[in-house]
Amino acid sequence: MPMIKIGNVNIDTNVFLAPLAGCSDLPFRLIAREHGAKFCFYEMVDANALNYKRRQTFGILKTTKKDLPIAGQLLGADPDGMLDAAQKLLKLVNISFLDINCACPAKKVIKKKAGAYLLRDTPRLYNILNKLIPALSLPITMKIRIGYNTKDVPHITDMVKRCEDLGVAAIFVHGRLMTQGYAGEIDYNFIKEIKNSVKIPVFGSGNIFSPEMGQKMFDETGCDGIMIARGALGNPWIFQGKDAGDVSIEERKKVLKKHLSYIDKYKEISPSGKIGFMKKIVIWYLKSVIHAARVREKVTRVKSYEEMLNLIDSLQLD
Repeated sequence: MPMIKIGNVNIDTNVFLAPLAGCSDLPFRLIAREHGAKFCFYEMVDANALNYKRRQTFGILKTTKKDLPIAGQLLGADPDGMLDAAQKLLKLVNISFLDINCACPAKKVIKKKAGAYLLRDTPRLYNILNKLIPALSLPITMKIRIGYNTKDVPHITDMVKRCEDLGVAAIFVHGRLMTQGYAGEIDYNFIKEIKNSVKIPVFGSGNIFSPEMGQKMFDETGCDGIMIARGALGNPWIFQGKDAGDVSIEERKKVLKKHLSYIDKYKEISPSGKIGFMKKIVIWYLKSVIHAARVREKVTRVKSYEEMLNLIDSLQLD
């Protein structure tokens, strides 16, 4: 696996697990690491939530000694607030670099002029970078999309060049517009244009649901690395270069139960919230099995962790 350098940090892989909000928590990352993921992100952290010390945000940052190396991703719109949050974050966790989210398309995020909104408000983006890069001792990267609502190659390539000049150490590119959300085709040519416009590492992201799709991203964009997001949901084997369909049902059930055991051990939420979260994980792992709809129906009726384990053991899915 090729080594990649982000700023002054050498990383022994060019395949990263993305900062999936509400998904890539500690149990998720531990399972991914056990199946070949060498580098992961914390879940995306909202700068305001960190500054106002919201309890849920500190839960997101739960980790162990096995959960390294790792990066953080910060979401926000106010330069001073972003700097305050970044400094707080660095006192709490040991991260290799900090990513600025300029890609999230969620309506509540756009309303706050954060995430992908920064693609249309580049002065605000540059102000954020000018605040963080000189003040922090670790590399700063950014996650972007190929545009807000139009594919404007000159605008985006000019933007990334400016960000490189300001000191951004790497760029992660989701190959869709903000307005596309997570639907539609990936524009590999646009990612290639971004890659060719800067000298810093560029990672491609979007629709990487199999090793073949990961290789397609490399081949068609010339990117330095890839970031796997939804393709890892219930499919940690993607980091071993395997398709989930090639993994036996028994192996899936075994890994699923281990994932649930990590949730039971590490997830600090109410019992009802924990079992609700477990149901989501079970559905991820079993979504492509025979009689998946019937399985989902059974999963939704489960009331406890022990009952969930018994259900998984009882399922005849071959």
